[in-house]
Parts: sequence; C-alpha cells; structure tokens
Amino acid sequence: MDLITDNEKNETADLIGALGISREVYAFGESILATLRESFERIDRIAEYNQAKVLLAMQKNRVSAACFSGSTGYGYNDIGRDTLERVYADTFHTEDALVRPQITCGTHALAIALSANLRPGDELLSVSGAPYDTLLEVIGIRPGPCSLLENGVTYRQVELLPDGGFDREGIERAITDKTAMVAIQRSKGYSTRPSFSVEQIGGIIGFIKERHPEITVMVDNCYGEFVEESEPSDYGADMIVGSLIKNPGGGLAPVGGYICGTAKCVERCGYRLTAPGLGREVGAAPGVIDRLYQGFFLAPTVTAAAEKGAIFAAAIYEKLGFKCIPGAAGVRHDIIQAVELGSEKAMLAFCKGIQAAAPVDSFATPVPGDMPGYEDKVVMAAGAFVQGASIELSADGPIREPYAVYFQGGLTFPHAKLGILMSLQKMYEAGLVEVR
Repeated sequence: MDLITDNEKNETADLIGALGISREVYAFGESILATLRESFERIDRIAEYNQAKVLLAMQKNRVSAACFSGSTGYGYNDIGRDTLERVYADTFHTEDALVRPQITCGTHALAIALSANLRPGDELLSVSGAPYDTLLEVIGIRPGPCSLLENGVTYRQVELLPDGGFDREGIERAITDKTAMVAIQRSKGYSTRPSFSVEQIGGIIGFIKERHPEITVMVDNCYGEFVEESEPSDYGADMIVGSLIKNPGGGLAPVGGYICGTAKCVERCGYRLTAPGLGREVGAAPGVIDRLYQGFFLAPTVTAAAEKGAIFAAAIYEKLGFKCIPGAAGVRHDIIQAVELGSEKAMLAFCKGIQAAAPVDSFATPVPGDMPGYEDKVVMAAGAFVQGASIELSADGPIREPYAVYFQGGLTFPHAKLGILMSLQKMYEAGLVEVR
C-alpha cells in the first residue's frame, strides 16, 4: 500500500523542481529507486550490526561527558583522547590505536604508518598494484624530498590478475629477505578495478602470514570502514589506516586520521607523529574531541547513506548505458562509485551537477586544475561543511582516459539522491543522455 498521496508526490516534485531538477529526470530517478529496496535493506542490516559494535565499544570504555573537554598545550593525560583511541581499538578489534587531529589526511596517516615501521634497507611490497596517486611521492615512485626511497627504503609492486584478483604466485615470487612490509589498498582509488572485500584481503593476509609471519601487513582502509560487518584487522592486518573526514568521522569530524593495529606498530607511529621519546603522550585535542566521538558514533548510518547513494548512482547510469564499477547489483566494499563517462565534457557536466546540489558553494562551477600529489589535472566537485570531506557529497576524477568520475558520500541518502539527479540533469541539458 502506497502511503504517499499523489498530491504529496506532486508537491515533492515541485520543490525539487525549484532546485533545477526537471520532472522528466525526477520521474526517471523514481522508477530506478523502486528497484533497489532489497539492496537497501541489506545495507541497513549491516549498519545496525556496526552501530551495535560502536555502541558496545563506547560503553565498555565508559565514555562520559568528561571525555569531551579537550586539552591544550602538551595534552598530557587527555582522558578524552586516550579513551577515544581505546574505543577505536575495541571497535576494530586491534591491540591499540592512534586517533589524532594532528593527522591531516589519509595520505598523512599512511605516510606515518609506513615511515614509522620501515627502516633503511627494508623493502615495501604493494600486492594490489600501483598505489593511490598521492602516495607516489611518499614512496619515491615519483621523485620528491623526504620519500621512503630517499631514506633507504626500496619499493616493488605485484600487479593484479586480469580479473582484478590478487596474484598469489606473483606475490610469493616477489617476497625476499628484504621485504619488511606488504601494503594492500582496499579501495579502487583512481583506477577502475573492483575494490577488495574484507574476505579477499583476509585471504591474502593469511597467505602471506602463513609463509612469512615476520612481515608486517598494512591495509589502506580509506572509504571502506563500516561498509561490511568486519574489517581487515579482524583477519590479521598489523595496521589499518584511514582518514576521519571519510567514513569513520561520520561527517562531523573536522580533521584527523587513525592508525589501528598491533601495540608495537602503533607505538612506533606515535613516535613518528610527534617525536622520539614523546610519542603518543603529547598531542592536544582542543575543541574537536566531542565531534570525533559523535562522528564515530554516527559513522555506521552515515556510511550506509553514502553506500545507498552509490548504488542509486550505478543503477541510474547503468540504465543509460555507462559502465559502472561496481554495478548496481554488485556487492560493495567501499563507498566509491566509478562511472566511465567517456569524455571530459561528460565529466564536467556530471561534476557541475554534484556541485549544484551542494549545501555549500552550490553556485561554483568545478573546473580541472592541478592538485598536490596528482600528475593529471583533476576536477573536483564538493560543497562540504568540512573541506575535502569525502563522506560528504562529492565527485572527482583525473582528466584522463577512460574519463571516469568517482562519486562518493552523502550524509543522508535524500541528499545523495538529489546530487545524482542533479548530475543527470546537467548531463541531460548538455545533450549527453536521453531520459526515457
């Protein structure tokens, strides 16, 4: 039984029309949405499980109002900071965690984890192919100061198999006495390979650890937190690393990153973040700690909203004939939706629509530009409350073949839905698609 009257539907269509979305585009979106109920129900079940997991960790660690006071100066004995780190460790089932506003982004968190646990003469081996663009200079693949290569750490990588899976034989051949750390990137980044499931990552961690238990395994967990019921740390990853302005910040964290893992690895990360001899004992969190807690509490449901938006995007653009990775019916392992649009013009139209649907800077027009850490010009659409927050509605991509745009985020599903409809509207107005 439809509890929404025709009059209410018309009123909604009129209001959405005021945003610039035509009735044709809105009706097309509604026809697609009606097919997604089962997928959305599965996402809600996972969100409920993860919500319980976070709640249990907060209750176990006796989170109280005293944890929200913050600290200044050196930040000694900061009960809020220290308790939050125990909450993260218990949620992700690790021995320890480093969760700090001083970690500026996901790339910074990864750089800390790598440089803290690799020494001159060690080798870093990526088993998921080339790393994300911003890590090229961190590693030294692209020359730059203060890279791992400059500090005596060598690097090699094992390409993925044609089907996007791990090349176990290639990995076994590649590991040598110098291999000190294996890196795995969970999300696709700016590539069009499938993202890895936690089970896939767990399988390759087990494969490596069974043969080489001394090797440290680090997983770049960005964009993947709370999409599944388990995390790579549940399968033996020594470190999982991410950004608080993505999934675990729940849209409220204004800054920060995390590293969860073994006590040994996390302790070294603390020394790299601050200074030898000081480590994690210092580092104030003035004025932000309550938002880190509340954001983490909201993260399972916010992540679910973003995932629903990604599915809606895939269903819309698959219907129009575009290649979507993953497909609308595919099982998801992160919040990113790649859509191969085939041209720079289509990328710009799509991003123009996402920007027009933003609550902040909706009047701006995204244009390609140079970005730190990227070789190609990148177009980025985001009108976010937190600058660069990928858990908020956004879309971006490098201007290069196959001209794929990467859509992610949406603090609520209704907003993610409106963003996708607006992207379709701009594509429609530019004569790039037909809506039937």
